[in-house]
Amino acid sequence: MTISRRRLLSTALAGTTVAAVGGTELISAFTSPASAASPAGDVVGKITVGYQGWFACIGDGAPINAWWHWSNNEAQAPSPSNNNIKAWPDMTVYSKGYETAYANLGNGSQATLFSSYDQSTVNEHFALMAANGCDTAALQRFDPNGSEGPTRNAVTARVNTAAQANGRKFYIMYDATGWTNMSTEMPADWTANMAQYTSSSAYAHQNGKPVVGIWGFGFNDTNHPWDAATCLSVVNWFKSQGCYVMGGVPTYWRTGVNDSRSGYSSVYAAFNMLSPWMVGRIGSAADSNSFYNNVNVGDQSYCNSNGIDYQPCVLPGDLSARQRVHGDFMWAQFYNMVRVGAQGIYISMFDEYGEGNQILNTAATQAAVPTNSGLLSLDEDGTACSADYYLRLTNDGGRMLKGQIALTATRPTVPNPGTSTTGGCGSMTGNQQITVNQSITSCDGRFLLVLGGDGNLVLYEGSTALWASGTAGKASARAVMQGDGNFVIYDASGNPLWASNTAGNNGASLSVQNDGNTVIYSATGAALWSTGTAGH
Repeated sequence: MTISRRRLLSTALAGTTVAAVGGTELISAFTSPASAASPAGDVVGKITVGYQGWFACIGDGAPINAWWHWSNNEAQAPSPSNNNIKAWPDMTVYSKGYETAYANLGNGSQATLFSSYDQSTVNEHFALMAANGCDTAALQRFDPNGSEGPTRNAVTARVNTAAQANGRKFYIMYDATGWTNMSTEMPADWTANMAQYTSSSAYAHQNGKPVVGIWGFGFNDTNHPWDAATCLSVVNWFKSQGCYVMGGVPTYWRTGVNDSRSGYSSVYAAFNMLSPWMVGRIGSAADSNSFYNNVNVGDQSYCNSNGIDYQPCVLPGDLSARQRVHGDFMWAQFYNMVRVGAQGIYISMFDEYGEGNQILNTAATQAAVPTNSGLLSLDEDGTACSADYYLRLTNDGGRMLKGQIALTATRPTVPNPGTSTTGGCGSMTGNQQITVNQSITSCDGRFLLVLGGDGNLVLYEGSTALWASGTAGKASARAVMQGDGNFVIYDASGNPLWASNTAGNNGASLSVQNDGNTVIYSATGAALWSTGTAGH
């Protein structure tokens, strides 16, 4: 069994200086991301999610034939006394599940878990990535030379298939943790097994080169014992193979203190992209603000000066430690990493239920958790959150990174689509206002409506512009966000021009008029608010 990073890295104390974050900072909804050492590609200007893909179940046909990463004793089914996870997945999105030894869920359903060996599972994961703005998956690859190797190889093939089917990118991210002979075996594995995937349409490229990640060089612990010269030789070998090399490095890589070995500056400088590890380093918005001032600003400056792309981590927080604060912790990180000028963002992690910092669908209430597990659900702090909330939050964070929505310290994503907040998701009711360079996101997270500085509305699906009010003959068209979270575009005569589905018009509408004013109408056509009224 591969030991997780959580068990290998001691928790470092976060800094004590807290940055003051006041109010909402707005930029144009069409501002490009910060300048980068590299142009936009499959990792620069993108959201990358760390993808473990390391869950298996006895009976799924995987060569490892074990409850891989679900339980401590992988030969036995997971149970309260044989537990290796900190959060329970929402299993309603999977077509296949495997019976565990836990009691039934709170709603009476059988307690089952998914297998990453099943193609249907991986397909669902990548479909969720596509629906929620996750551009690229970094598939973690630990030492494949033991009993885990055949299953990891099979999962890689499944990831390639799912990424192609869902229009996502992926790349291999080697984790050197505990890999005794990594300096020779990692290059050999690339040549013999993984390099073949670089010809896939789904394999991530940056600057025209296939991306390879290496996590773990320079960490100051016994599971990462190599000297700097050995690590540098491996980085340079991959570069000699024509690869763009991303480095998952210690938090304090730049200063060479705490979790970083001294004398590794040449190793860090050799990477094309740097992504410092943050799990266990921060646990609150205040911690993130402190790191912004004391670490991230300096990291970004170094990378800018040395032609390196900077890809800091953003994490949702350990659910079992009650760090999430219904998304405010994660949003503080998105805000800080976008305003620092990061060239990309690395989400830690997509499916890491073992550390409790997964963004993948998670039990929303205790009705979806085994009654005897003791595990928390997403509503642990009293705020109802949908099972896919952290995917939707990631979607909005990605849009902010890409300049598609305004930079804001205020979380725009509603935890539960059944509720609404100003500027958030849900049906537009009352006197909710949308002003220049603000936006509204559909409840399913797929669609974004932006009011630009030129007074025109633009409707996006992901980063693709589907419709704009400024096109010929549509200056007075209305864009309606309906109560079911879908968008419909109507022309001035009330004829539908475009619809995200066939649902009826049951919500209020936002209309850009011929005179340049923006008006919010109720479902019955009553004007609720207008930019033309006094004070607007």
